[in-house]
Amino acid sequence: MKSSGAMAAMAIGEVAQRFGPATHVLRHWETVGLPRPARDTAGRRRYGEADLVRVSVILRAEEAGLGLDTIRALTAATEPAVRRDILRGEAEALRSRIAAARDSLALVERAVGCEHDDLIRCPHHRRRVVPEG
Repeated sequence: MKSSGAMAAMAIGEVAQRFGPATHVLRHWETVGLPRPARDTAGRRRYGEADLVRVSVILRAEEAGLGLDTIRALTAATEPAVRRDILRGEAEALRSRIAAARDSLALVERAVGCEHDDLIRCPHHRRRVVPEG
């Protein structure tokens, strides 16, 4: 398999140094199909320009909170509509996680403002379990 690109191919250690992930992470990505660097005659990985772009895409997608399965599906999709559908699903999941995080933050902020030494005696928390009536 040959990597495309006009720049000189890079060894795995150089890629790790340039982009940040450890070499074992790059190897793991390869085992799950991301990316697929060429091998030289000694069997060492050689990352070409297209591989480097793919590494960059993987890192950005991970920063956005996408998992490797989703990243693989996105990079394998040849139809823009398929990519958009995947991304719409991820956006909805992210909105749900953000809402849950906001609820958690509100709970923690209420607890910070609670005047009781023991959260068990806090009327706000007690109302959640034993409604007033």
